Amino acid sequence: MPCERKPMRYGHSEGHTEVCFDDTGRFIVTCGNDGDVRIWESLDDDDPKFITVGEKAYSLALKNGKLVTASSNNTVQIHTFPDGDPDGILTRFTTNATHVAFNSIGSRVAAGSSDFMVKVVEVSDSSQQKTLRGHEAPVLSVTFDPKDDFLASASCDGSVVVWNIEEQTQVISWPLLQKSNDVTNAKSLCRLAWQPGMGKFLAVPVETKVHLYERGSWDHVSTLSDDLLAQPINVVSWSPCERFLAAGCVGGLLTVWDVNSKLCVERQKHEKDFTVCSLAWHPSGSHIAYTDTEGCLGLLDGLGTSTQVAAKNPAKDYDDLFDDDDDRLMDEGLSDTKSPAKKAVGWDDDDDDFLVPATGRVKNRGAFLDDENSLDTGSLKLGQDKLGDDDNDAGSSVAPAAAPVVPLRPVYEGPVPTPPQKAFQPGSTPAHLTHRFMMWNSVGIVRGYNDEQDNAIDVEFHDTAVHHAMHLTNSLGHTVADLSQEAVLLACPSTEELASKLQCLHFSSWDTNKEWMVDLPKGEDVRALCLGQGWAAVATSTLMIRLFSIGGVQRELFSLPGPVVCMAGHGEQLLVVYHRATGFDGEQALGVQLLQLSRKRRQLISGEPLPLSQKSYLSWLGFTAQGTPCYVDSDGVVRMLNRSLGNTWTPVCNTRETCKSKSDHYWVVGVHENPQQLRCIPCKGSRYPPTLPRPAVAILPFKLPLCQTTTEKGQMEEQFWRSVLFHDHYSFLSSSGYEIDEDAQNQSQKEQQELLMKMFALSCKLEREFRCVELAEMMTQNVVTLAIRYASRSRRMALAQRLSEIALEKSNQMQEEEQEEQEEEPEYSSTRRTSSGQPRVTNILDNMTSSKKSAQLSSSGGKPSKSPILKPLAPKPKTKVPSQNLNVFKQGSISRFLCAFRPKTGFQLWLEENRKSILANNPDLEETDVIKEAMGRFRTLSAEERLPAHNGGNECKTDDGSNAGEIVERKSHRSSVV
Repeated sequence: MPCERKPMRYGHSEGHTEVCFDDTGRFIVTCGNDGDVRIWESLDDDDPKFITVGEKAYSLALKNGKLVTASSNNTVQIHTFPDGDPDGILTRFTTNATHVAFNSIGSRVAAGSSDFMVKVVEVSDSSQQKTLRGHEAPVLSVTFDPKDDFLASASCDGSVVVWNIEEQTQVISWPLLQKSNDVTNAKSLCRLAWQPGMGKFLAVPVETKVHLYERGSWDHVSTLSDDLLAQPINVVSWSPCERFLAAGCVGGLLTVWDVNSKLCVERQKHEKDFTVCSLAWHPSGSHIAYTDTEGCLGLLDGLGTSTQVAAKNPAKDYDDLFDDDDDRLMDEGLSDTKSPAKKAVGWDDDDDDFLVPATGRVKNRGAFLDDENSLDTGSLKLGQDKLGDDDNDAGSSVAPAAAPVVPLRPVYEGPVPTPPQKAFQPGSTPAHLTHRFMMWNSVGIVRGYNDEQDNAIDVEFHDTAVHHAMHLTNSLGHTVADLSQEAVLLACPSTEELASKLQCLHFSSWDTNKEWMVDLPKGEDVRALCLGQGWAAVATSTLMIRLFSIGGVQRELFSLPGPVVCMAGHGEQLLVVYHRATGFDGEQALGVQLLQLSRKRRQLISGEPLPLSQKSYLSWLGFTAQGTPCYVDSDGVVRMLNRSLGNTWTPVCNTRETCKSKSDHYWVVGVHENPQQLRCIPCKGSRYPPTLPRPAVAILPFKLPLCQTTTEKGQMEEQFWRSVLFHDHYSFLSSSGYEIDEDAQNQSQKEQQELLMKMFALSCKLEREFRCVELAEMMTQNVVTLAIRYASRSRRMALAQRLSEIALEKSNQMQEEEQEEQEEEPEYSSTRRTSSGQPRVTNILDNMTSSKKSAQLSSSGGKPSKSPILKPLAPKPKTKVPSQNLNVFKQGSISRFLCAFRPKTGFQLWLEENRKSILANNPDLEETDVIKEAMGRFRTLSAEERLPAHNGGNECKTDDGSNAGEIVERKSHRSSVV
């Protein structure tokens, strides 16, 4: 039974048109000379969705929900499918792109252009591109080898070339086509097709025939032809089952061959004899969509029936396949060598190797074969292989029946390896751009220019007090850069003549030689680099990291467990991300190392996995202005190191939530913890910004992805834990020997305690007393006292009782800590003074000064340093409970609860007895100075002298609360001083 040719319908304006199916086969997608891409749900769809991609659309490809188009503005664009939202520009040419194609897994796109070039671009990172040069005329078509090793292209120069993609070299070139000066003048579009699956054969349309070339040997192994083909073949396409090949001709003839038997199993004629310029198989193999040069769309339906007959019984009378088709005469005009009735065996002995199928694995019979008893097209050798005993009636006229059965080869159906992410420099745009950002961070901007007029690098500082702008000639071809308040670091790849070089412009040097350069060993290329405080680091292609001083002295070097992805430096910290293993199913398997390059060198994080969003890759890596590591993945999720939770990574923001379109992105340039700011550049329809006009920086808020943040409880919980996380850097800086802004630290802790008290009040209203106790355990002693008062006023006496126990426990714990500190370091006062009037926290990356260098290297070139620094502290006692100005309530009712559970300390009793004698000697002393004087005397007493003269420590007068209130008040005063 022949297939059915559906009536054609108007799709686009007159001119070249292309068609394809989506992965599911639900939609037919076309593009044309009107610049639109139309998405049809069926051939009868009278209102298809359309996307305007340019003035003209020359080609399209669709895979994994990504639609790629070549338009008249010399760009290859990408859109989401089926939404049609712009998702950026993959690549650009100097003239229009002529053809685009996806590889088998949809990770790469190949594009040919009229400027003679072929580009292979990574979809996930368009900066990763390979350019194939060698054609001497416009490129007609491109197609990927299913194994992603090779790429075939046809050109107007008459050649068909097979390229090695990784080496970017020609494997073989065949002079098969007629030469022309442009695609529009070419006799045929020569749309090549590589057999799916194992990719054993490459089909090349040559005049009125199709040549098949074997992968690997590149021998011409067979030719498919038909005597009814009088016009050149324009386009060929393989069926999903790998056995059938369809061709569309200039004269409008559509032909389908069974490749194994070389026999034509289907012929259809265009209803108006227009040129067929594109065709595509449905994923099920049941029908073919095709378009012509008049912009019309057609469909061949029911192909499964005729191809099934051909596959099931290739030796029977093939004329029966076409009995019902009045428009075609199968055998009229056929030569003796081509007529199946005259030549039952269509192969010579020399062609036996060609009988082996492209793959031995069992294919999905749903493509063509619906009958359970049919032979499997992917695993038969023209009738020799059977799937079961009920296939015995299927004979073969091609090979003897006694030939051995070809065994089925094992098929791997497990996870598919993910192509590893290439190394990149955070804060830079793709290297293939002529004008690009080589670095944008919180210190400044490094721009690179590589066009016909200039090959140069411009360095601009946000704060001109650091250094004036610089213009550098890029004669060495530097591609990687980093910028700090001390230097500019540049690196270039190696060539056949020159080694990979590292160049440093140390503009903060006090001597006259402000530049140094290093050549890397032969065969070693720079992959990533970064600058810290007084040092530089370079990761190379030999899995090695080399450390240099800022002046050019070589320091340590060590090896990485895998290829580097990127690096970042800040102060004494070096953060490195690398591939720890091969990822699968779209996942990247990355590892991270965090090293501290201080006098006591140590590794803070040693190779733990770096968490990423599902099927995403790393897009930015760096430090906050306060020195906390953080990174961003391609899904827009920002994660920050949580040192207080065992060096885990906490998501703090999702930039995609603020994007208006799926194709919009935010390009991160800096992160700050105080104030909480994510500084980034909005990019509409792209992942990175253009250099001109200068993009504006936007501020995005942070938000932890806690549950139910729309409720009052969820909002306060998010604010509290975000405050805890973002102010954790104070403890890190303090432990590392840096002076911190105590006012800001106390303010942050005050905010946290206020949030706890608000959550406590909300839980009381909701009668969640157990939750109230949980919140009280996170409060300071003073705030617990306030919570006791709130509970008593709310008539929750049982809750107040439990909170009193917590308050007593916290009081005892604080006293024990104070006594330990007094015994260990009695010579230090309990008050801490701020010793510097300089700003202590800045909003500029890489600004922290090591404690051992702050006094010696505080100036550059003999001039005082204008950049704010974090000063080191002298040895000091452990941090005590910060003062809180929360003693704003009367202690009347609270003291009644506290008196029963809190005894007076020995110092308090001694102070009550000796207060008068202290004041008698120094009548002008304030309360704070009285306590200090008393503490000094109390330390000099022996254990017997410290004993009180009476046992009134636990007395509590309850007539007016004055006695208990005095104790609480004095305790509060002492806490504010300590």
